Amino acid sequence: MNIHYDLNNLPNFKNAVITIGTFDGVHTGHKKILEQLKDEALKVAGDTVVVTFHPHPRNIVGDTSGVKLLTILSEKIELLEKENIDHLVVIPFDDEFANLLADEYITNFLYKKFKPHTLIIGYDHQFGKGRKGNYELLEEYGCRLDFEVKEIPKQVLLQLAVSSTRVRKALLHQDIDTATQLLGYQYFFEGIIIKGDQLGRTIGYPTANIQINNEDKLVLGDGVYAVFVEIKNDKYLHQQFGGMMYIGSRPVVNGKRRVIEVNIFDFDDDIYDQTMRVTVKTYVRGDMNFNGLNALKDQLAIDKENCLKALL
Repeated sequence: MNIHYDLNNLPNFKNAVITIGTFDGVHTGHKKILEQLKDEALKVAGDTVVVTFHPHPRNIVGDTSGVKLLTILSEKIELLEKENIDHLVVIPFDDEFANLLADEYITNFLYKKFKPHTLIIGYDHQFGKGRKGNYELLEEYGCRLDFEVKEIPKQVLLQLAVSSTRVRKALLHQDIDTATQLLGYQYFFEGIIIKGDQLGRTIGYPTANIQINNEDKLVLGDGVYAVFVEIKNDKYLHQQFGGMMYIGSRPVVNGKRRVIEVNIFDFDDDIYDQTMRVTVKTYVRGDMNFNGLNALKDQLAIDKENCLKALL
């Protein structure tokens, strides 16, 4: 997959078949659209072109609280590469782009930059300043500029919208099975391993404390999870370890801030400042308070046994 960041330096696409969207999560709904994209491109021996945005448009023009992402840009690229797409174009979404008039969006952006053969878009797609552009306007310009506009079926779009919302809700409510089913893969994130207060080491469960790389990434709801981890360096290249992850504010020690900690099974190495990928297998239990560290230690023994079973 060829990745393009510079709108002023795009190649001459061959019979470009294009779809446009945020593709956050690259989940099962998105994959139906990508299948339609590839089918249409095959008919005309054309290039498949996915156009996406960075940052997420809602973080620029939407709700001021923004949206937590299922996939940051690097993760989105990684997942799209598995879908055999020819070209991914990443549009820097800023106020200038958001304020393009609908006519300018079509003529100066879509047509001038891509010379599309076919545009695959939702019937309710809106674009341009004030979201004045719509499917009918695209069809009108398509007749004038000689490109086709094909509709993504309404039922697929509804599933797409529901899927994105449901995945976020499921992850926040520890419903990992539903999230995995909707995504089509197990949710993952990456972060830098930082020094904590090393409390876990004193009770026999040393943990890697993770600082997530991107604050826009969605963090799961509090609790304990069975996970797989990868340390992103040459020494542990392609090695995967089982572990149990805790997310919460550690009420047993009156914690004041939320933490992400992973106890890696059968592992004892200095990995501070390394990048770790965590892949979430299942939810084990909710956050709990304990009457002292001994009670916590007893529960962790149970958690570890449950996590080992879950990871088989």
